[in-house]
Amino acid sequence: MPSTTLAGGVFTLADDLTLTRVGYGAMQLAGPHVFGPPADRDGALAVLKTVVDLGITHIDTSDYYGPHVTNEIIKEALHPYPKDLHIVTKVGALRDAEGNWPQALSRDELRTAVHDNLISLGLDALDVVNLRVGGLDRPTPGSIAEPFAVLAELRQEGLIKHLGISTVNAEQIAEAQGIAPIVTVQNFYNIANRQDDALVDSLAEQGIAYVPYFPLGGFSPLQSDILGRVAERLETTPMAVALAWLLQRSPNILLIPGTSSVAHLLDNVAGAALELPADAIEELDAIAR
Repeated sequence: MPSTTLAGGVFTLADDLTLTRVGYGAMQLAGPHVFGPPADRDGALAVLKTVVDLGITHIDTSDYYGPHVTNEIIKEALHPYPKDLHIVTKVGALRDAEGNWPQALSRDELRTAVHDNLISLGLDALDVVNLRVGGLDRPTPGSIAEPFAVLAELRQEGLIKHLGISTVNAEQIAEAQGIAPIVTVQNFYNIANRQDDALVDSLAEQGIAYVPYFPLGGFSPLQSDILGRVAERLETTPMAVALAWLLQRSPNILLIPGTSSVAHLLDNVAGAALELPADAIEELDAIAR
């Protein structure tokens, strides 16, 4: 494996938790539509081993990917885990028999989910657990105190080291912080969807990581055309531009692009290292306006 310097360096979330800003999202290691086993299990194992070989120390996953499939593949590929590797998981949803994603935010469901993640990953304690609330791409207003308090209890019991929240608004973040410290927020955000601009900056001031998902999601045809023109001018891909823009947007942004292919993994890591010139950033920033 050739030596690769990861773009963006690292971000320290806590004294015992430093993550590479370029991470890896494991969702695509499961079967089609994140359901069932992968068609190429050996290929999935190879991707994870390459992640570690590249020096990535941040893997994002969940036991409801598959369900159970992704975590079991992570364990098979990497357990016992390298000392500096940190696995971030999430709870708050389930997969039903039809492959839907119903919420699972009751006390019993959350406690069961944490224990399921511990078992499937082969861990005694989880580095970070994100509470997933809200819809697919936007927060649902309302209190998250009750489910977040359950995770805070599990943290007190030593089963979770750090807490995060996902698909939330500023009010819900403040509510959670009144219960227990958080180290990550995971929301939908990219070049074309900038609704969290102020939130990104606020979290940066607090030393809290912001982890965007769907780097190419929600673009209009016109926005996609502009992104494509910038990528063509820079002789690269739209994904590379999208990832590089996120890294340059704020130092607390951590990336979790996912793939089931070693070749695509290498492309993503290389693409994130792209240094966008000022005129490209100006053109990309205009997409959201």
